[in-house]
Amino acid sequence: MITIKSEREIEMMRKSGAVLAGVHLGLRDIIKPGISSWDIEKFANKYIEEHHAKAEEKGFEGYKYATCVSVNDEVAHAIPRKDLLLKNGDIVAVDMVVNLDGFMSDSCWTYAVGEISEEKQHLMDVTKKALYLGIDQAVVGNRIGDIGYAIQHYVEDENHMGDVRELIGHGIGPTMHEEPNVPHYGEPGKGLRLREGMTITIEPMVNLGTWEIASKQVPGDTWEYYVSADGTPSAQYEHTLVITKDGPKILTSQDPVEDAKYL
Repeated sequence: MITIKSEREIEMMRKSGAVLAGVHLGLRDIIKPGISSWDIEKFANKYIEEHHAKAEEKGFEGYKYATCVSVNDEVAHAIPRKDLLLKNGDIVAVDMVVNLDGFMSDSCWTYAVGEISEEKQHLMDVTKKALYLGIDQAVVGNRIGDIGYAIQHYVEDENHMGDVRELIGHGIGPTMHEEPNVPHYGEPGKGLRLREGMTITIEPMVNLGTWEIASKQVPGDTWEYYVSADGTPSAQYEHTLVITKDGPKILTSQDPVEDAKYL
């Protein structure tokens, strides 16, 4: 079911999004060579709890952590690990969902660890721009396919990278995942028509090589995560947003001035 949010609900989701954005802003300072991906999990947990919110991913389908921490060729849903030390040249995507008083926000950001290659930097730049190109299409009267086409055309046709198909954006609030599905590929003018008050996530995952992914199982656990099928690096950027009569409004913004450069 698609839920249309009231002004009060949107404002509460914005407050939830501000907590989530605060985690990401703090991660900019702590992500560096030598820390473990578990240090990212500890920081996020502490920040969320100190802001009287809940890490909504904990307990979701048996997941045990506040964050998903995916490094290099890991595309999504990788767990934080005490024995995984970040090295100079790595890239790491951190994804999480915050619940503040019952209102959800969802955002992922990719970070460079120390000095990274030009190739990885280009991957991150393309993925981030793809996110904002998708957001730019999230206007009243457009269709879901307009979002997906803008992302896919930019990633694949213009930059010859892999636009992941299997993992997609979604509606959000009052539950973590709800209708509509928001693929990052598609045809313009096709799919569900967008309406004022819809809240969705847009979260392109881009591989430097093929768009195809493979699943792996965490040792000693039933949890599965995803890697690029050809072992190339992957990046992801995600925002939660609301569709308004005045255009899309980002609810997980880390910096409105920076967002405005893209929109």
